[in-house]
Order: sequence, then structure tokens, then C-alpha cells
Amino acid sequence: MSGSTAQTSPPSIKTGREMPHAVNAPILTVDQLTIRYGDSTAIDTVSFTLQKGDQVAVIGPNGAGKSTLFKAIAAVIPASEGLVRIGGSQPSGHICIAYLPQRSQIDWSFPVTVKDVVMMGRVGRLGWFRRPHEADREWVQECLRLVRLEALADRPIRALSGGEQQRMFIARALAQEAELMLMDEVMTACDAPSQTEIYGILEQLKERQVTVLVSTHDLDDAAARFDQVMLLNRSLIGFGRPADVFQPEQLKQAYGGHLRLIETQSGTLILSDSCCGGGTADNA
Repeated sequence: MSGSTAQTSPPSIKTGREMPHAVNAPILTVDQLTIRYGDSTAIDTVSFTLQKGDQVAVIGPNGAGKSTLFKAIAAVIPASEGLVRIGGSQPSGHICIAYLPQRSQIDWSFPVTVKDVVMMGRVGRLGWFRRPHEADREWVQECLRLVRLEALADRPIRALSGGEQQRMFIARALAQEAELMLMDEVMTACDAPSQTEIYGILEQLKERQVTVLVSTHDLDDAAARFDQVMLLNRSLIGFGRPADVFQPEQLKQAYGGHLRLIETQSGTLILSDSCCGGGTADNA
């Protein structure tokens, strides 16, 4: 950026905390993953592979297991059966994974600033008891600039709009040097300009070869903005190009009676009812 002293790459701090990736291994492998909560199955034998730089929209009704899938990938919850591999090894110990939770799971009254939250992304690199270096502070400023929040660095997080809150968490993931970002309902409570801005940031992440999974209820945006979509309802119903996945039979299998498919001269028109959007359930 003209006139800026902020750096454009993260500081070269080697702490020995990074989990190495196997040569030529996919950034993410999910193999026959099953997650159970007591007698309830939230994820049932799901398998897929992502390569570096892939961006995938994860689609499904509330209760489909989208958040559960993300938490299993991030090693927040253990697998009941099957496995998850990040760069060829188990996810625990990797600091290259950034999980961006739903806004409803955050205590927005906590007395921290935007800059404080973004600096938290450096903890995995520094360790809990090491003070950040000047290079870390410069990199945090650069991450704030990348998401257009540098002017709000000292603002309390409770004073942010929904879109600003989501961009702050993306900045934290950038500060973390995440190679895999799991974005859980990032568009919820964002107005149209904020959504456009976040999609612009996703384009920047694609250029940086950051792999992204985004859960969303908006089938139109998923089809228009992502090369790949995942249709999920506890089991994996479809994964691939939107035109191949958003087929009437697969959509009916995922959504049951909560979608109406109307054939028009221009193609299939998809109408959803309110149960399929804006949910905040933990296992949405």
C-alpha cells in the first residue's frame, strides 16, 4: 500500500510449534467421518478431499451438521469413527487451521479491542507467555488493512457491526497465517455491502492459496460465487460444481419439503422457507 510501512508477509518467527505437512498431501482429507452425540448421529460417514486454494460453500438445512463438521476438522470435537487429516496428519497440533465460529457463540461484551482480537491470532506462533515482537505488531496492522479495518483497530468489539465483526475474525485468521479457514455462517447478520466486501476478501484469500470452507444457507450465492459446493444433511449428498450438485433430486434429499422446485423456461427456480436460513443452532 502506497505510503504504508506495514509488511505484506508474516514475520519469520520459527517456534517449533508448526505441525509439518507431508509432501504432496492434500491440505484436507476427511475419510468416513462419523460424529455422534449420545444416540444421535450428527455426521454420518462423510468423505471428501480438498487441495490447497480450494474454496467450497457448504450448504444444508439447519441441523445438517455443518458446524459439527467444522469443529471436527478443527479438532474442537473428536471423531466417533473415521478420520480427518490436515496435510497428511491428524488435525490436533496444527496451527494452520482457523475456525471462525458463528457470531452467536461469541461474548461481544468482553472488554477487548479489534487489534487485541487480531493479535490473538499470533498466539499459536509465539506461545502464551511470549510478548509480540514489532514484526508481529506490523503484521497485525497489515491484516487489519487487508480487511479494511485499520481505522477501527482500537474500537471495542461490542461497537462493531455484524460485517465488521466477521472481517475482524478473518483478520485474526490471517494473523494466524492460516492455510485452512472454516467460516461458519459468516454472512449471517451482514447487510449486502458487507457481504460484498467479505466476498472480495475471499478473492484475496484465493490468490494467497488459502483453502476455505464457508457454510451458508444462500444457494444462489453459493452457485454464483464458488467453484465447488458441498450439499450436506448429516451425510454427504453431493460435492462438486454447483450445476452438478444442485440437481432437483439431490436438493429434495437434503431439504425434504422445505424447498419448492419450480421448472421455468430459464431453468429450475428454487424457493426456500424460513427454516432454511439464518439458523444459529450449534449443529446447524
